[in-house]
Amino acid sequence: MWWEYQSGKQTYEQLAAKHGCSVRTIQRKLDRYEGAEQELPQPSDAVILMDTTYFGRSFGVMVFRDALSGQVLHWRYVKYETNQLYAEGLAHLRDLGIAIKAVVCDGRRGLLQLCSGMPAQMCQFHQVAIITRYLTRKPKLLAAQELRTLVQLLTKTDKESFVGGLEQWHERWATFLAERSVEAATGRSRYTHRRLRSAYLSLRRNLPWLFTWYDHPGSGIPNTTNAIDGMFAGLKNKLRNHNGLSATRKRKFIDEFFKACGPRNGNGQP
Repeated sequence: MWWEYQSGKQTYEQLAAKHGCSVRTIQRKLDRYEGAEQELPQPSDAVILMDTTYFGRSFGVMVFRDALSGQVLHWRYVKYETNQLYAEGLAHLRDLGIAIKAVVCDGRRGLLQLCSGMPAQMCQFHQVAIITRYLTRKPKLLAAQELRTLVQLLTKTDKESFVGGLEQWHERWATFLAERSVEAATGRSRYTHRRLRSAYLSLRRNLPWLFTWYDHPGSGIPNTTNAIDGMFAGLKNKLRNHNGLSATRKRKFIDEFFKACGPRNGNGQP
């Protein structure tokens, strides 16, 4: 019945009709379900994909998934996503005896620096999204159009080609980027093309973490967090069939979903 509910996407009403009982009876049976213990072996080392997804303004779940095995190794429920919570999650994995070979994350401010001492990869798709927010999808300035075209190649090219292209772009547009204008209202001088400048500086700042996968061939480090993002999408798609669940029932649904993706000791932390 739990499989029908979670994986088969059957609602309380559909299960009640199928089994010839009331919705309340179905709810009681599912509430009593304790979950199947998973016997998947815990990996000795892992490449950690980590990210947080939300199911409301203050109801999120932070997940640590091994990119090599696909297992969810640890998750915890959070009100807010913080670097300290990510640090605690990584420490928990080490306490379990897992050697962390590398970390892949979305580039949240300060998070990559937190991973000093180990290879860290920023999700390239998140970097592309950052540049799109600065430049829009259809920038008007020629310099912005050229930078966006270069960034669109980020996930498809090698390190040398991208870095060389970025340097060539900057050589061409350095004077343009440095232009300043005086605000009539305040008399203060500011950069004229601030959003374009911010987009470029974002790339320069994150460049040390954009090609970690390329610098460590054969390590299994992915260049994006797509695997964990896709898992979140699958979870939310399943939950969409059960709108209106209480927080307790929603947590149980999420717990069982992740247990199917990881070892027995990857249970959530309130």
